[in-house]
Amino acid sequence: QVQLVESGGGLGQAGGSLRVSCTASRSIFMLNAMGWYRQAPGKQRELVAAFTSGSSTNYADSVKGRFTISRDNAKNTVYLQMNSLKPEDTAVYSCHAIMVVTGSTRDYWGQGTQVTVSS
Repeated sequence: QVQLVESGGGLGQAGGSLRVSCTASRSIFMLNAMGWYRQAPGKQRELVAAFTSGSSTNYADSVKGRFTISRDNAKNTVYLQMNSLKPEDTAVYSCHAIMVVTGSTRDYWGQGTQVTVSS
């Protein structure tokens, strides 16, 4: 089992910055992937940014150049730094992790944190 606890987010202004954090209950070295999804009202959940195999990263086209995912292995924490915010970044941001155990893939989700960007 892996618990994911998010923090940060809140209200930001267009052009501004916010950061969200996700702390895992176990070493993130044990995880096969970890990152952030978001879901805006009336829209499907979408991948924002994630660490995949090794140290590879994957970003949604809409956030490339503006958002940066990083991690602190000692703190079992992944961060999403969001710069040059746009109103369309408004969504619930959820931390997600994948752990493969004896061939079985398990998905874990945080509770989600609201990010609201005003124009």
